[in-house]
Amino acid sequence: MALVTNPFQCSIQTSKISSLYLSPKKVTTNHVVLKTRSLGSKSTCLAFSPLPENQGPQKPVEFSGKALRFSGWSELLRRRGSVEFPVVGATTADADGYAKPSKSFAERYPALVTGFFFFMWYFLNVIFNILNKKVYNYFPYPYFVSVVHLLVGVVYCLVSWGVGLPKRAPINKELLVLLTPVAFCHALGHVMSNVSFAAVAVSFTHTIKALEPFFNAAASQFVLGQQIPLSLWLSLAPVVIGVSMASLTELSFNWTGFISAMISNIAFTYRSIYSKKAMTGMDSTNVYAYISIIALLVCIPPAIIIEGPQLMQYGFRDAIAKVGLYKFLSDLFWIGMFYHLYNQVATNTLERVAPLTHAVGNVLKRVFVIGFSIVVFGNRISTQTGIGTIIAIAGVAIYSLIKANIEEQKRKTAATSTS
Repeated sequence: MALVTNPFQCSIQTSKISSLYLSPKKVTTNHVVLKTRSLGSKSTCLAFSPLPENQGPQKPVEFSGKALRFSGWSELLRRRGSVEFPVVGATTADADGYAKPSKSFAERYPALVTGFFFFMWYFLNVIFNILNKKVYNYFPYPYFVSVVHLLVGVVYCLVSWGVGLPKRAPINKELLVLLTPVAFCHALGHVMSNVSFAAVAVSFTHTIKALEPFFNAAASQFVLGQQIPLSLWLSLAPVVIGVSMASLTELSFNWTGFISAMISNIAFTYRSIYSKKAMTGMDSTNVYAYISIIALLVCIPPAIIIEGPQLMQYGFRDAIAKVGLYKFLSDLFWIGMFYHLYNQVATNTLERVAPLTHAVGNVLKRVFVIGFSIVVFGNRISTQTGIGTIIAIAGVAIYSLIKANIEEQKRKTAATSTS
């Protein structure tokens, strides 16, 4: 029978014992007295004590073959003037005697970790939308706020690169040319979303943005030349009907908010198209960092031209007078940080789950944002607006399920053909 015992290290005090030699038959210099204590004893010393050399015949050292049992887990076995053996805790071993590496928390509880990612995704997104709208209530300058969002994210990326988490991927002229259209569409969609957030209720903006799948399908069909199944087109009908119903009776409706949200849908659709054309071997974190840097450079000029004079005359002064300098700066910092983090966590969540699960999660996220915004800001909505919002969200859910199933079938077919 294999026996696994505690490995231990030996440190011999050469000042006390000059040399100790053991032969198979006898001890040539000193008798060795092995002193042990029982498990119930408080002492944990195992000592080899040097004794004066006897002149009589030497007796061989005998070993009984019984395993020694030491009290304590990793306590130091000590005795003054003795050889010390620090005991090291035993590792788990398999039948062959090899240690098995322990599983990490994420490997033991994958469902719990995935649930945590979903929770953080929803939490950060809801906090961003609520805090963002509160800032617009006393500082209605969406172009400048959009620049702040991207600026905080870029600083975050630069600091991450500085500490090597992640390591910065090199970029060349060809990659820069590919990423520039993606970054431009990202900047346009982000700015237009913020213009809509500043003009109308958060719930209404998210209801309009539920039309984004419709624009994606239209672009795939008519721009990329991809054939969209009839079932996918039919699933978009409830989305269009629901958004139309919600828009007709929305109490906070204005054309600035509506048109800005629609432009945002179109911009994000073309961002997806250009992203497919700009597929590279670079990891998603580095790609998003470069896109954020380019988008920041795109957003700065219109912010200066459109809102710069107003900000310098009375924009900053009025905001500081309402909430104070510290709160004003801290609010701008945190909305930028939450904006970057929720986008990053959304990407991490997509990497952990199947597209179908992520699609359903994205729909539920929009429901959470709409619901929390209504509760927090006390927005009154008409019955028709509420029904239209529910129909639109249900349509998005149906569309996401059908599209995810189609993509899954394509992957299975490709895997079968290659095998």
